[in-house]
Amino acid sequence: MKDLVTRAKRRLLQMHFESRVGHIGGNLSALDAILLLHHRVMKPADFFILAKGHAAGALYVALWSLGKLSDEDLKTFHQDGTRLAGHPVAGWSSDIPFATGSLGHGLPDAAGIALGLKLQRKPGRVFCLMSDGEWEEGSNWEALIFAAHHQLRNLTILVDQNGLQGFGSTREVASMDLLADRLAGFPVELRSVDGHDCEAMEATLQKPATGLQLILLQTVKGHGVSFMENVMDWHYLPLNEGQYRRALDEVR
Repeated sequence: MKDLVTRAKRRLLQMHFESRVGHIGGNLSALDAILLLHHRVMKPADFFILAKGHAAGALYVALWSLGKLSDEDLKTFHQDGTRLAGHPVAGWSSDIPFATGSLGHGLPDAAGIALGLKLQRKPGRVFCLMSDGEWEEGSNWEALIFAAHHQLRNLTILVDQNGLQGFGSTREVASMDLLADRLAGFPVELRSVDGHDCEAMEATLQKPATGLQLILLQTVKGHGVSFMENVMDWHYLPLNEGQYRRALDEVR
């Protein structure tokens, strides 16, 4: 996985630089998990929902790494008339079943798919990748109540817990650094793992499920690029040419 992650990270930086688009920090915190899911964990009957839609770049690069998108496709990222919008748009790819531009929609959608599969006795798991700041949306708590009540053991919720959101840290904005304590009150299989350690994540994800799974991924915003790591500004900023060259030098 190491070579794959490095190659994908460099391609992600190139795509964002060429398109002059930000949201790089949150893409880098989520990229390892998205690549692992698509290359080592998910099977053909499974579903992936990117609840933190602003990490669309990481999803597009993962699909590129699978040969489902081309370099020419990636050049259209965030451009007029593109399929590769800044947040995932549904309707053009079976790998993107729902649009998730607005936070708080991904988990309800994922819970609905999981219940549908359960009622129809169909195979398949549903993986929903969320951000930690996204738990400030009330709809997610309603969806968690619903999923826990129905004990959807075919649903795995992953939280990219990098500790930063649009206007500061999750502690400063809404005391959401205590997320694990709040989630522990629900009847879920709650686990925590290094979100940049692919072997540890894979071992956690491959454990047999006896109930609804919720995995906290301990991540670093801007992971792998020293001047981006744990810097809230990279929630928004695009790269200039000097920063892009420096980032590529570090990601090898």
